[in-house]
Amino acid sequence: MRILKTAAILVVGAIALTGCTTDTLAAQYRAGSDKNYIAGDGSVTEIAPSNRGKPVTFTGTTETGKAVSSSDYAGEVLVVNFWYAGCAPCRIEATDLQALSQKYAGKGASFLGVNLYDSADTAIGFETNYRVTYPSVIDRDTGSVLLAFSGSVPPKATPTTIVLDKQGRVAARILGPVSDQTTLDNLIQTTLAEKN
Repeated sequence: MRILKTAAILVVGAIALTGCTTDTLAAQYRAGSDKNYIAGDGSVTEIAPSNRGKPVTFTGTTETGKAVSSSDYAGEVLVVNFWYAGCAPCRIEATDLQALSQKYAGKGASFLGVNLYDSADTAIGFETNYRVTYPSVIDRDTGSVLLAFSGSVPPKATPTTIVLDKQGRVAARILGPVSDQTTLDNLIQTTLAEKN
């Protein structure tokens, strides 16, 4: 009987401990701050080509009213950055993302922003201020682009940057701001070098 009581106590204790977490995103949410975003920690997830899922397919409309889809980037590496203007880490990483977009322009890698919350005018104001020249989908009304990515390696924080391979599959994700341009640069180079 004593063994059964001890086992029951251990099971209850284990269940109670599952509620404890060191997940920084969950901790930020529980903190209830007024910063209006959940910031990632900059962690990088890379997926080997043999383990990648199906290509991510999406359609949307950019801040300038132009239709855009995943098929527009067929055969290219595509860097997709989820952002919005009120997100402080998004402002911090904007210069690095723009520099890398210029570095790879015409070299097999393109950049596309996905603005999660802003109107087209707000997005254009941000892009003008930070001199961002690559387009952004305005996704606030439909959430369709965000939804398209949710099945593979979802963006769980703002900002999140995802690298798609030449087949449109998720190759890597940076959860949180791109704090070191070199990290994203290396992910792009590695994905570009893959033989598909």
